[in-house]
Amino acid sequence: MVSAKLYDGRLAVDIAGLKMQTPVTTASGTFGFGLEFTDFLDLEKVGAVCVKGTTLLPREGNKGQRAVETPSGMLNCVGLENPGSDYFLNETLPKLRKYDVPVIVNIAASSPEEYGELAHKLDVDGVDAVEINISCPNVKQGGIAFGTCPDSAAAVVEQVKKHFTKTVIAKLSPNVTSITEMALAVENAGTDAISLINTLIGMKIDIERKRPVLGNITGGLSGPAVRPVAVRMCYEVAQKVHVPIIGMGGIEIAEDAVEFFLCGASAIAVGTANFRNPCIAETISHGILDYMNRHGYNKLTDMIGAALPEGSFALRSGRKE
Repeated sequence: MVSAKLYDGRLAVDIAGLKMQTPVTTASGTFGFGLEFTDFLDLEKVGAVCVKGTTLLPREGNKGQRAVETPSGMLNCVGLENPGSDYFLNETLPKLRKYDVPVIVNIAASSPEEYGELAHKLDVDGVDAVEINISCPNVKQGGIAFGTCPDSAAAVVEQVKKHFTKTVIAKLSPNVTSITEMALAVENAGTDAISLINTLIGMKIDIERKRPVLGNITGGLSGPAVRPVAVRMCYEVAQKVHVPIIGMGGIEIAEDAVEFFLCGASAIAVGTANFRNPCIAETISHGILDYMNRHGYNKLTDMIGAALPEGSFALRSGRKE
């Protein structure tokens, strides 16, 4: 990989078998299918490309306005609009495979069985991992999100693990009472890694129309405004689980990413910042290396979990047991 030459392996990480030459990935829903960014960024300088949420069949998404700016962030209610798994496999994946970069597919469904079916369909060469979007509504349980119920989240992970032979990542919702309870549930169900956090639920009112701005009324809040929440949750989860964590939520510069590494994340994902600067993933990688040079870290793995209480970092990097 190009990135291996740039960083001499110092930024390389292994997320439960998903080998990346830099720990900087792209957050689902903010990077399209990756191909849209090739005019601005060499995909081989990204640790992995996480494509937008993919469903078994094509999905139109929500009606009305889908995005609005907020202080230090944005709200979106796109509704998982995508061309479906067949289009991805037949049209998009062959183009992505021309690049020497791991591909993570974010998957969404309405029942554990459908998640399993989709995972099986995506268990092909060129798809290196799936990231389970468990913020979706469970139609069998009256619309409650899988990600707010430990048993429902575990059921989804179990189905995906049965049907996918490579790395399975569970993406946790922050809209819960206990993030560690959710993390332990998906770990016990067999997830290989955890990514956190997904967006917080928020809304904005048009005070002249006296109506919600978004067509879906509520939307997912992302951007720098959520970063302190994401860092706190990473800090808590890293002390409880034994699987790698991919941290995300409001990362805009290298120093933001370092916070997550020090709190136990083995990799990070850049999301909303991609909209403003499509080259930001590479820029952050260089900044991480600068930080490592200033603080005497030879490898990225040397600093993972360094801000956690002594002896509390469950595992991953081998730094502590």
